Amino acid sequence: QVQLVESGGGLVQAGGSLRLSCAASGGTFRQFAMGWFRQVPGKERDLVARISWSGGSTYYADSVKGRFTISRDNAKNTVALQMNSLKPEDTAVYYCAAREGPSSDSAGRYAYWGQGTQVTVSS
Repeated sequence: QVQLVESGGGLVQAGGSLRLSCAASGGTFRQFAMGWFRQVPGKERDLVARISWSGGSTYYADSVKGRFTISRDNAKNTVALQMNSLKPEDTAVYYCAAREGPSSDSAGRYAYWGQGTQVTVSS
């Protein structure tokens, strides 16, 4: 069973930066593609960014492209999301997710989830 634990959320002013981190345990990390999703109340959980098992392939939602960077360290079993130039519309609960095989845009294809971390961007 894979456990994922996010950290790094918080309150930041618009234009600021935050770095989210997700630590994985209980599985062979390099076997998993990883994704960061976010969710606001009353809406679906949407993909923010995803990364392949090797880190060689990444994908970003249009809304964060050029501002966010996903990365992973397979030696440390971690995946990170560097978020720059934050906007109030980035406010959400951010979730780390893992799946075996290729990364995917669909939340339903990820078997393992963290508990989420709140990111709040004030204007």
